[in-house]
Amino acid sequence: MPRILHITDTHLVVPPALVSGVLDTAKLFEECVATAAAALLRIGPVDAVVVTGDLSDDGSMESYELFRRIVAPLDLPLLAIPGNHDLREPMRTAFRDLDLFDQSGRLNWVRDIGGLRVIGIDTLVEGSGGGEVDDATLGFLEETLSTHGPVLLAMHHPPFMSGIRFMDGIGLAGIEKLRGVLQGSDADIRILCGHLHLSATGAAGRIPAIVGPSPCSTFQFDFRAEAPVGFFLGSGGFMVHDWSEGFRSVHIPARIGDGPFPF
Repeated sequence: MPRILHITDTHLVVPPALVSGVLDTAKLFEECVATAAAALLRIGPVDAVVVTGDLSDDGSMESYELFRRIVAPLDLPLLAIPGNHDLREPMRTAFRDLDLFDQSGRLNWVRDIGGLRVIGIDTLVEGSGGGEVDDATLGFLEETLSTHGPVLLAMHHPPFMSGIRFMDGIGLAGIEKLRGVLQGSDADIRILCGHLHLSATGAAGRIPAIVGPSPCSTFQFDFRAEAPVGFFLGSGGFMVHDWSEGFRSVHIPARIGDGPFPF
């Protein structure tokens, strides 16, 4: 049973720096990794960690090196794509030893894990909070989807409108083209995303899309036009996805209360 641990939006900066002058994201990510390590005892073997972008908050080489050091205790293969806060070339350099990315162009990749194909696509537009699926990525995706097996597609920006106005303003361009490529495939596909700093589900056409939470902050789900723009303190934890005659996705919270108590 291929099983993936899904982390997103760690927004690392090197201490003593704080994100927005508030968040010690290195400490929060260390806590997330400790929680994930403890969870491995309960959920059984995990085949890889998939990170759906915004590993760094400032795109610095030092922040990616810090990411590698913090995640190392999990001792799992690492599969990552950039988010809108990342920078392509520092990230390419920091992950070069993993043989994940091409030497130039978008940071797209594909890996087969057992009977599961995991595809990562780069939606980063450097200098912009929004993302796009460009023609080169659509061609890559069309080629790598030439499978009838199960597929997890990792991308940073969700391929649907979230209802959070300030996030939809920096959403994904090229959704219709992406939807066309996905619906042209016979594969059983699930999309994994980040960006929203909360757990959510949506779809790109008939393809379900699952957004993972951030371990460093949360965004409030608020439909109002006057909804405040900003983040709230609190870790959302991470997710686990696996496939065995069908997909299953579970949200692992950062903390739970006391227990278990007998029924």
